[in-house]
Amino acid sequence: LFCANRKFKNGDKVRPYALYFSVPWALTIVLLFVNFQITGSLMVIICLIIYFLFEGFYTFLCMPYNSMAALATKNDEERKSINAYRSLGGCIGSGLGAVAIVPLVRLFGGLKDHKIINPTDSKALLFTAIVMGLICVGGSLFHYFTSKERVKPEVDSKEDKIGLLQAYKMLFKCKSWIFNMFYIIGYGITTSLVMQNVNYYAAYVLGDSNKATPILACYLGVAIITSILAPKLDAWIGRKKTMLLAIAIIVIGKLPFILMPSHELFIYINALSVGFGATITFIMFNTNRNNIADVLEQQNHRRIDTLVAGGDNLITKLSEALAIQLMGVVYQLTKFDSEATVQNLATRTAIEGFLGWVPAIITLLMIFFIIRMNIPKELAEAKAKNQLEVKVE
Repeated sequence: LFCANRKFKNGDKVRPYALYFSVPWALTIVLLFVNFQITGSLMVIICLIIYFLFEGFYTFLCMPYNSMAALATKNDEERKSINAYRSLGGCIGSGLGAVAIVPLVRLFGGLKDHKIINPTDSKALLFTAIVMGLICVGGSLFHYFTSKERVKPEVDSKEDKIGLLQAYKMLFKCKSWIFNMFYIIGYGITTSLVMQNVNYYAAYVLGDSNKATPILACYLGVAIITSILAPKLDAWIGRKKTMLLAIAIIVIGKLPFILMPSHELFIYINALSVGFGATITFIMFNTNRNNIADVLEQQNHRRIDTLVAGGDNLITKLSEALAIQLMGVVYQLTKFDSEATVQNLATRTAIEGFLGWVPAIITLLMIFFIIRMNIPKELAEAKAKNQLEVKVE
């Protein structure tokens, strides 16, 4: 909401956030892994403050990350291309982060006599966080200096401040935004469950935490290739069919794993299907978001890209938090022991479920929202209403 009501001196709405908040965000990444050597309530307070700062700075950085495709061009093909390359960068970044974290921790002296990272690895984690923070700063600065806001308001823009209630009325007035929101929630929950549980699966089901690296590398490789192919697939068979194809591939790829979850081959098939389907889903809901910003502009006579991005960012965080809370509750009920080298049967079953049938069911539910979404129709209706109002005046 703050970003929607602000414009920088150079006329930009979102791009400068990548410059101003890159270093503060990187610093909070490092602070999250500092061992302050204190306990009790003070430790909880310090952790909460650092975490809220981290999330706040991250939210500002997400404004250009989520909005620039819509502001760089109004051409839908170019937007799809931007989102594809954005996905490519995101896949490489998140994939390398997931794959590299264990080797980096080992490089800095951690994981000497245990399978899963634990509090004894705090020093190694701190140095790993410093490396990750520097990479984040470099990526944010590259984003700032190589992008440009070109799209100007198409309809006469209102410059009055947007209030909180008005902001949510604008968003929920748009049916496409609501359906895309649930589409994003499904994506956020399923990908979080998969990414959070691969290391557990490797350590406690396959018996070797090192096996998580090739599994994640397999996911990353498919995601990179799919990022390049997704725009062409969208142009060939259309948006809805592309989104439904992604759902089908994810579910089909999980079936062998659901039937035989301890078979090592099937976790790779699972990773391949998720790498393909989740990458397409990511590109599609971001391209939808860019088109939805155009719909909202026609409905409200104001470009509110940051409001769309901020709302979707909040939804993503909530879906990821929901996935983590679900894991926490289930692992507590199954008596998961982070210090044990072998987990009980109930915990191993839960790990397999979080990688198999749970995300499969959630993915299937996403079909309903894909079918109901019709962005071109809603945009055409909003434009027709504006033209009618102009004729009446």
